[in-house]
Amino acid sequence: MVVDNSYYYFQKALSPDDCKKIIDLGLSKIPENATTAGYTSKGDQPNAEPQKDKTLEELKKETGVDKEIEKKTYIRDSEVSWLDDKWLYDLIMPLIFKANKDAGWKYDLEYNESFQFTVYRPGGFYGWHSDGGGDHNAKYKRYIPGIDKLDDKGKIPTSYTNNNKMVGLVRKLSCTINLNSPGEYMGGNLKFDFGPHSQNERYHECEEIRPQGSIVVFPSFVHHQVTPVTRGTRYSLVLWALGRPFK
Repeated sequence: MVVDNSYYYFQKALSPDDCKKIIDLGLSKIPENATTAGYTSKGDQPNAEPQKDKTLEELKKETGVDKEIEKKTYIRDSEVSWLDDKWLYDLIMPLIFKANKDAGWKYDLEYNESFQFTVYRPGGFYGWHSDGGGDHNAKYKRYIPGIDKLDDKGKIPTSYTNNNKMVGLVRKLSCTINLNSPGEYMGGNLKFDFGPHSQNERYHECEEIRPQGSIVVFPSFVHHQVTPVTRGTRYSLVLWALGRPFK
């Protein structure tokens, strides 16, 4: 899908006090080796090799190997926790609605997932991926205990949910917030891939959100990655806004 504006940002939209409050809250809820379902991560395969430039799906297509490739590589090295505090939605959602309007997307949005607080320590990264496809194949399905199976980690599979408000919806907009003060980390850039038919640059490192409290909003189908952190620790907050599949 081609859009006129591939992302929209607000610099220093959150105060340093708000950023510190979010970091403290997020860190307090991170369990040991916390990871995100759906991707092989360092916490799952500590002896595997990092694969920073390709998704697991791409690796499987190249090698013809399914589960074996997951034992040899990982595409994410980070820790996460999940936040549902109302004050966070009150703070962030008006900006997402403004971006949705001003960027010209004007997507129909119905619901939001929980906030994902993420920690990238030195060497941490997240390889190329998109947050959602936007079509009917990407919509959340209702998880039915006793009928639908849990994944290998004992968790609800990625495409399923036990939240009735999410059933039938897809990720339409993604939001990333930089919580760090300037100079606290190096590397760790949010990098977009706008595809081979992009009218301007195909790859773009989003330096616009380096100032603390800055926010970027973009369609969830846009491919992106977080480049390896070379020094310090990167803290970010992510949110997905949901709606009915595109028609």
